[in-house]
Amino acid sequence: MGGQVSAIGKATVIEAAGGVVECPTPDGPRYAIIRRDRYGPEWALPKGKRDPGEGWQETALREVAEETGLRPRIVGIAGAAGYLAGEAPKLVLYWHMVVEPPTPPFAPNDEVVELLWLSPAEAIDRLDHPEERSVLRLLEARR
Repeated sequence: MGGQVSAIGKATVIEAAGGVVECPTPDGPRYAIIRRDRYGPEWALPKGKRDPGEGWQETALREVAEETGLRPRIVGIAGAAGYLAGEAPKLVLYWHMVVEPPTPPFAPNDEVVELLWLSPAEAIDRLDHPEERSVLRLLEARR
């Protein structure tokens, strides 16, 4: 997977999409937070690079399915994050997704070693990247 890139001026922008996956419970929403070890241990939202010709929502749904085994439905946009991946700018669009309980058991895969369902506050505390914490905070603020 080469990933979709855009050229802005002389900079190549890495395009990616992911999901803020919610499971409603009687105690409030729980969010899927994943642990990857590819670049060192990190807790993150599921996401990945766009394939050439692939739409943003397609990418988000594919990446969530590949990394978590879940097949949620998109209910809105959660937000966006921009940061440097090495020396290249990276843009990630996050979609707000919902999966109905009961959720299937998680099976570790090539990319993700663990999945937790956490309350909003727990998820914000657990996420390693400030950009992802901001996306979840903004989504929660719109409730």
